[in-house]
Amino acid sequence: MPAQLPLLAITAGDPAGTGPELIVRALTLPEVRSICRPLVVGDAAVLERALGFTGVRLGIRAIATPADATFAPDTIDVLDLRLVDIARLPVGRVDAAAGHAATVYVKTAAALALAGEIGAIVTSALNKEAMNLAGHHFDGHTGLLAEVCGAPGATMMLVADTLRVSHVSTHVPLRVAIDRVRPERIIKVLRLTHDAIRRLGIERPRLAVAGLNPHAGENGLFGDEEQKYITPAVAQARGLGLDVHGPFAGDTIFFRTLQGEFDGAVAMYHDQGHVAAKMLGIWRGVNVTLGLPIIRTSVEHGTDFAHAGTGQGDPRSLIEAIKLAATMARTRTE
Repeated sequence: MPAQLPLLAITAGDPAGTGPELIVRALTLPEVRSICRPLVVGDAAVLERALGFTGVRLGIRAIATPADATFAPDTIDVLDLRLVDIARLPVGRVDAAAGHAATVYVKTAAALALAGEIGAIVTSALNKEAMNLAGHHFDGHTGLLAEVCGAPGATMMLVADTLRVSHVSTHVPLRVAIDRVRPERIIKVLRLTHDAIRRLGIERPRLAVAGLNPHAGENGLFGDEEQKYITPAVAQARGLGLDVHGPFAGDTIFFRTLQGEFDGAVAMYHDQGHVAAKMLGIWRGVNVTLGLPIIRTSVEHGTDFAHAGTGQGDPRSLIEAIKLAATMARTRTE
């Protein structure tokens, strides 16, 4: 395998969920092996169990450091953290020990990326309830990585086909989300989105900004946040040299972006952007964390406990996350 391919750390996710099964299925594909050097961060025993669930014929090679990986096409290199007792690990249900392991997998991968030992991290799904039961009180990957990387302003961008949607706020109550619609936050997210899309190979991204209220406020008829905060933010962003337009009505902006009028859209709150992206297919989308000093992509779905242990989970979102991470890591290097 060519050494110039980006080295990606793929976290195993919640070991009681489908993450390990999706990983072993994805790493059988030549299209994945041809674009990256994959290193799984997790428990070798959990990956061995996933081979049994899926029937995948690959070897598991437990290693202690990334330098020990060989990336042989018939083998999965696993940075073996030995955090779970496989005999006691449940399948398909919330478990504190699994939540702890999933959290440590992410922290370990992030530390490797911060140290420059890997090019990017790709995260499988974790379970927020299991994390919190284990004493890790985060809202998910975004909050966890923001703390580990010292990046409190991090946010997420969802990528599904040609639709790219970033968010002014994510996992907060809607009343709090409304209060976060302020020019300084909108401008920060616009700059992060602009830089991220450039790393995808689009030199001058055209960005659209969603309104908060129905019909983007209809000139103050349905709310004044657009006039007070969003329109001034768009004007300031344009003054900074960004190709930004809006605010546009939330019921049309994402369709227009998907059709190619814009290269990315900024949603004002979690569901506004997530519904649009996930309507295209929850198994096809990718979650990208913006505002970190490292590259991180992730599956767009959850732990899918219903399919855990069956070998029938859908790996398409993971495959797309790996492809996107490889592209972003390669572009940054170039």
